[in-house]
Amino acid sequence: MFKRLLHPHLQELAKKYPVVTLLGPRQSGKTTLVQTAFPHKPYVNMEDSDNKQLAILDPKSFMARYPKGAIFDEIQNTPNLLSHIQVETDALNEKGRYVLTGSHQTALHSAISQSLAGRTSLLRLLPLSVEEIRKAKIEDSLEEIILKGGYPRIYKENLPLSNAYSSYFQTYVERDIRQILKVKDLLQFERFIKLVASRIGQIVNYTSLAADVGVSSVTIKEWITVLEATYILIRLESYFENFGKRLIKSPKLYFVDTGLACHLLGIESVVQLVKDPIYGNLFENAVVLELMKARYNQALDPRFYFYRDVSGKEVDLILQQGSRLIPIEIKSSKTFSPSFLEGLNYFHKETGERAQGGALIYGGDLTQKIGNFDLFNLESASSLWS
Repeated sequence: MFKRLLHPHLQELAKKYPVVTLLGPRQSGKTTLVQTAFPHKPYVNMEDSDNKQLAILDPKSFMARYPKGAIFDEIQNTPNLLSHIQVETDALNEKGRYVLTGSHQTALHSAISQSLAGRTSLLRLLPLSVEEIRKAKIEDSLEEIILKGGYPRIYKENLPLSNAYSSYFQTYVERDIRQILKVKDLLQFERFIKLVASRIGQIVNYTSLAADVGVSSVTIKEWITVLEATYILIRLESYFENFGKRLIKSPKLYFVDTGLACHLLGIESVVQLVKDPIYGNLFENAVVLELMKARYNQALDPRFYFYRDVSGKEVDLILQQGSRLIPIEIKSSKTFSPSFLEGLNYFHKETGERAQGGALIYGGDLTQKIGNFDLFNLESASSLWS
C-alpha cells in the first residue's frame, strides 16, 4: 500500500465541502486513495454497466440507494447525477457527503461548473511522486524511476514494463480516444503521439506535427487538447508580460508519466535511457512532473509557466506566487557548472523586482545554496516548497 501525500488534504477538505472531487489519470491510484480515506462510505463504480444504466434511466431511485452519501468512481460516465447531487447537498448542507472521481477533466469540469460550483473542492492525483516511492521503501535509482514512471501497479505487482505500458496505451488511451474523438485511423494517431514523445519539452510546432502525421493543424490541436483532458499530456504555457522583449507564446508539452513516454520512444532499459539523445528531455519531464505533483499533493494549483524570448533566452519553469516569479532551471548533467545559472541571472535582470530567488535542479547529488539560488537534485526537488 502506498501512502499518498494527498490523503490528509482530501480528508480535511471533506470536512469543509459537501462534495470532494478527485481528478487524475486512469490507474493513478484514485480509487485506492478515496476508499482508504473514506472506508465507511459505500463505493460505487460508475464504469460498471449495471450502475451506469440504473443511474441514467432512473437517477432518483439510484441516488435513494445511498441515503448517507457515497463514493462515485469515474463519475464522468454519468454526468446526469451531478444535478441530483446538487439538489441533495443544497437541501441537507452536509459536509463530505459525496466523494467523486474522474479521468476526463474537460467533460467533468464543464458539468461540475454547471452543477456543483461552490459545492465541491477539486483535487488532482497524478501517478506516484519520488517522495511517495521512497516512503514505500523502494530503492530504485532515479533513472529506473524515470523509466518505470509512477503508476502504482508497476511497482506493486512488479509488472514487465513493455507489456504494462502497451496494455495501458491500448486499453485506456485508445479506448478514451475512440470514445471522445472517434479516431478511425489509430495507427495515424499512434504515430502522432510517438512524435509528441520525441519532442518533449520543445516549443509546439503545430504545422510541423501536422505535416509529419498527415493531418491538419486543427486536428493536431484537437488531439493535443484531448490528450491533455485525459491526463496523458501536460501543456505548459509560456509566461509573457511586457518585459521589453518579444516572447515566445506557443506552449511546451510534457507527459503525465515518463514511463509511458519511454515506452512510446522504445526505451526499454536504464542503459538505453541514459545513452539516448532525448534523456535530457525525459529528465526535464521528470522534474516538471515532480514539482507539479508536489503542488497537487498539497492541494495547491501548480501555476507553472516557462519563459523564452525570440533571442532564445529561456528559463525552464516559472512559478507564479502572486506578483512574485520564481525561476527554475533544469539540467540533467550530474556535474554542476556555473553556466547553468545563466538563464536564472538573465531572468532576474529582465524582470527586476518581480523575480524572487530561484532554483537549479540537476542530475547530481548536491543540495546547497549558491548565491541567490538553491541547488537541488531530483530526489529533493519537492522540498522546494517546504
